Amino acid sequence: MMIVGLTGGIGSGKSTVANMFKELGVPVYNSDLEAKVLMETSKEVKTAITDLLGEEAYTERGLNRSFIANKVFKDAELLEKLNGIVHPAVRKHFLDWVSHQDSPYVIQETALIFENGVQDKYDRTILVTAPVETRIERVVDRDKIERQAVVDRMNNQLDDEQKLDLADYSIENLELDKTKDKVKELHLKLLAVASKF
Repeated sequence: MMIVGLTGGIGSGKSTVANMFKELGVPVYNSDLEAKVLMETSKEVKTAITDLLGEEAYTERGLNRSFIANKVFKDAELLEKLNGIVHPAVRKHFLDWVSHQDSPYVIQETALIFENGVQDKYDRTILVTAPVETRIERVVDRDKIERQAVVDRMNNQLDDEQKLDLADYSIENLELDKTKDKVKELHLKLLAVASKF
């Protein structure tokens, strides 16, 4: 089975693209979603996060997202340490998920493939792009946060130009109809490549 990594900067619309692949019957693993679940439910992960960030990382309602975001997005070293806890747990969970799939290829939707230098863990990679201003507007609108908070997050990611050199395929996500056509076209290419695995 071929493993495809789907990535894109914050606000690029990688979840929109992932859902389009899902509609075509491709199994998609959402790393962000699963990471949040593991941060809430895995005893090992919770203990490691509390040891790293302190008791305030969790409230009686669960993960204290705003507290964690405020700490790690302004401190690259702390963010790296948090990723060092969460990413291996997600990777293990993902591989277990893959073993239960029956499809020519699967997609792992994940934010930091190239930033973390893990592109060699995938048979193919897809980069979702959109202009920077569009991405900022989307995230401000979606998350109801300040522009600067979005810029801080973007600063922890490589820019699209750097990532385009590393990705096998790219999809510009501006007009939904065009994006959908590109996804269908790419799906056929991936099926052809997967048939050789």
